[in-house]
Amino acid sequence: MISVHYAPAPPERAQSYILLRGQTRENAISPAHLAALGITAESWAADIRALMLQGVLAEHEGQMVGYCFGNLHTGEVVVLALLPAFEGQGIGQELLRRVMALLHDHGHQRLFLGCSADPQVRSYGFYRHLGWRSTGQVDGNGDEVLEWRAGGSKA
Repeated sequence: MISVHYAPAPPERAQSYILLRGQTRENAISPAHLAALGITAESWAADIRALMLQGVLAEHEGQMVGYCFGNLHTGEVVVLALLPAFEGQGIGQELLRRVMALLHDHGHQRLFLGCSADPQVRSYGFYRHLGWRSTGQVDGNGDEVLEWRAGGSKA
């Protein structure tokens, strides 16, 4: 098992979050595509400073290897991103667990996220294995909406 340090995700590293997102295995989104969606380093940093988004990052030997962010106002897990070389080591689960705790601490009993409805995509099984359940809804990006309710799931 490798040594990983977890820490609150500061707004000053927003450009790094954008770049890492483009390096993920199955859901890589380029900085240009994120910008077209209105997500820039400036907007991401502003959302952190405004206490709308809060996140946790994971570092190995000083390198950021992943992060997870949640929306404190809605209870949505907005993004979980991990470099491919660090998959399968429990880092993604730990990042998710920590952000879920942050959202729960802000009063959310129900958390939700958008996830691919394709069983061949890793995230499909990842979230379900951790107790997330389908709502039967699809979000604006065409992703299936999953939910987690306090007191009723593994995660």
